[in-house]
Formats: sequence, structure tokens, C-alpha cells
Amino acid sequence: MSTLVVVHNPPAKTGVPPSLIKRSINPWLMPALGIGLAATVVFSAGIGAVRVSPYEIGLIISKSLGYTVDVDPAKEAILLAIRLPRVCLAVLIGAGLALSGAAIQGLFRNPLADPGLIGISSGASLAAVMMIVLEVSVFQKLTGLLGMHALSVVAFLGACATAFLVYRMARMAGKDVITTMLLTGIAINALSGALTGIMTYLATDEQLRNITFWSLGSLGGASWTSVLAILPFMAIALVGIPRLAKSLNLLALGESQASLLGVNLKRIKRQVIVFSTMAVGTSVAVAGIIGFIGLVIPHLIRMGAGSDHRRVLTGSALGGAIVLTLADSLSRTLVAPAELPIGILTALVGTPVFLWILFRERRRNLS
Repeated sequence: MSTLVVVHNPPAKTGVPPSLIKRSINPWLMPALGIGLAATVVFSAGIGAVRVSPYEIGLIISKSLGYTVDVDPAKEAILLAIRLPRVCLAVLIGAGLALSGAAIQGLFRNPLADPGLIGISSGASLAAVMMIVLEVSVFQKLTGLLGMHALSVVAFLGACATAFLVYRMARMAGKDVITTMLLTGIAINALSGALTGIMTYLATDEQLRNITFWSLGSLGGASWTSVLAILPFMAIALVGIPRLAKSLNLLALGESQASLLGVNLKRIKRQVIVFSTMAVGTSVAVAGIIGFIGLVIPHLIRMGAGSDHRRVLTGSALGGAIVLTLADSLSRTLVAPAELPIGILTALVGTPVFLWILFRERRRNLS
């Protein structure tokens, strides 16, 4: 009499399902991204109307740390008060947008998803436009209390309110499934866009100019105050999202399979949305709408790092920081002494790259 032995192979302790295990094509990708980010920071801090060499950057930073060195006072002021805050802001925002995009794509299991899909960007935009156009007493009081930072605070609150609304409406729809959340986000996006259009229609010429420049994105107002303002929120997102890599790997098998393998679907959805709202909401609040970073960068990282979210999330953060820092360097040097809105550059570069990725994947599927 023969005995049937059933062998059950549980998922690896890393949380990577066997169907998603893919040997990394480029094992040097992460070290290269780390070195590239360091080089990008030095390059961006030194480029501009006044050139600051890497050696001079080192001397100025050494002096700020207490060492006695001779530096050019003008270059020291430019680097510490203007360049470094802007570079730090670009690194934080780029990393936050790309990391959030990778997490949202993993949550929805959709490579075309990005943080704007659940209304975070549109909610922040609507709140900011309403503050610019509507001269109501609440906004006037906020302006009196917070001054120039009032618009950023209102935009961040708008992003949080929209994300919370999408989550609650998806829960109220009956089944707490990702598809319902996706459809709810699309509906809220459409509503926010319509209300933003109404506000734009009611705006004066001066208000329209402010709306246009804000919606195109810019890091021109960077300062140490703005860097410190978004740092706590970004730090929570940059630390929290990579910790979800194992659950996102299992979620790629489907909600039912992930639940059977021990993934708390309700908690993972909530955490991804909360962390993404922190990162994207603060980014939009201080720099306006910057597109394609959260959509394209995770695609590029997957091409070299495979589907394991442990590498995709970390690589996306590094890649997003590099791309946005370089884009900001171009935005302030291409048409100097004027400044090109950074959202235009990311769209001009991101669109052809994204189309190339789509055609590449299509040829691969047909072959």
C-alpha cells in the first residue's frame, strides 16, 4: 500500500512568494544608487550662478562643524542659506514621492498606480486653490497666525482629509477590498478636479498666476524652516514604508492568499495610505504638484532589482531623490536667472521614459 506524502513549502521567511522570486539582474544597483545620490548632492550644491567646488563645499561644512578654516564668506552664505536647504528638500521630496508610488503600486497590484490615484495630490491642490481664491475668515486667521506657511498647512490638511475620505467611503461601500478603494479614489479625484476648476474659474488674474505657479511645482521657496517642517513626516514615511515590504510581497499573490498567509489586510492598507499621505501631502504642501516621480521611478527600479519590495522600496527612495535633485538643478540653471517650474521638467522627462517602459513591456509580452 503506497502512502501519499504532501509536501507543503511555506513562503520564505523574507516574505517573497516563490512566484515572485527573481534573481537580481544588477546586484550592484543599490550601492550605485547610494554613490549616485552622494555625487548628485555635491553636484547640485555646487552648481549655479556662483560655482562652489566640492573642495570648497567640504571646507564650508567643516567650518560649520567648528573647525577653523578659511572660506569665502559669500560662497559660505550661498551654500548654507540657499543651496543646501534646497538640495535637502529635493532629496526628501523625491525620496518620499517615489517611495509612496512604489508602495501604492504594491498595494493596488497595479504598475500604473501612483499616490494621486487615491486623491492625495488632488485634495492638497483643491485645499490650496480654495485658500488662494476664497477670502473667508478661517483662511485669513490662518494667514495671520502662520504667515507664509499657511498655504502649506492648508494643502497638507487637504491631502489628509481626502485620503481619510477615500478610506472611509471604501469601508462604507460594503467590502473592504482594494478595488473598492481604487474606484472611490478615482471618484474623489474627479470631484476634486471639478471643484478646483470652479475655483480657477472664479479666480482673478493675480490669483490665477499664483495658482499656475503653485500647481506647476517649485522648490524656489526652500529654507531650513521648510526642511525641518516636513522632516518629521518624511522620516516616519521613509522608515515606515520599507517595513511593509514583506506584506506587500505576499499581497502580490492576491488578497485571499495574502490573508491566508497571515497578512493583516486592514492594517496594511491603513499603514500604506497613512504613510503615503504623510510623504505626498507634505511634498505638495511645500513644493506644489510634482508629477511622474512616483509613477516612473518604481518602474525603472523594478527593471534592475526585480519584484522584491525590499529592494524596490529602498531603490525607489534613492532613485527618486537623485532624479528630483537633478531636475531641480536643471530648473534653476537652464533659463537662469529665471527659474523653470520643476513640474514641467519632470513631465517632459517622465512622459517619454514612461512610454518607453510601456512599449518595452509590450514587446516583451508579445515575444
